Amino acid sequence: MIRKMKTGQYRLYSRKKDPKTGRRRNLGTFGSRKSAEAHERAVQFYKHQ
Repeated sequence: MIRKMKTGQYRLYSRKKDPKTGRRRNLGTFGSRKSAEAHERAVQFYKHQ
């Protein structure tokens, strides 16, 4: 899940909520949406190996 922050950057969050905190885990902050989407694909690829 990618969300735009007030600073104009994009943050990648996990799809599931963290059971301990009840919030989504931060998976990185990126300057452009394109780079955030590329990293999201890399994360999904790594998870399903």
